[in-house]
Amino acid sequence: MKNRMKEFRNEQRISQESIASKLNVSRQTIISIEKGKYNPSLPLAIQIARLFNRTVEEVFILEDDDIK
Repeated sequence: MKNRMKEFRNEQRISQESIASKLNVSRQTIISIEKGKYNPSLPLAIQIARLFNRTVEEVFILEDDDIK
């Protein structure tokens, strides 16, 4: 699953550390999500979307390969 997390984070000039702190996760978790190496749980995805004032669908892009 692709995501636009880094794009939205840069738009708002928020550090990975700051997001991690607000979401009660590690900075490594944020790095992994941004790189597409880790897909967050639904509750975490919702929290991330709310943090950016976006919908989950705007932040996370489901691709055809993900629907298997």
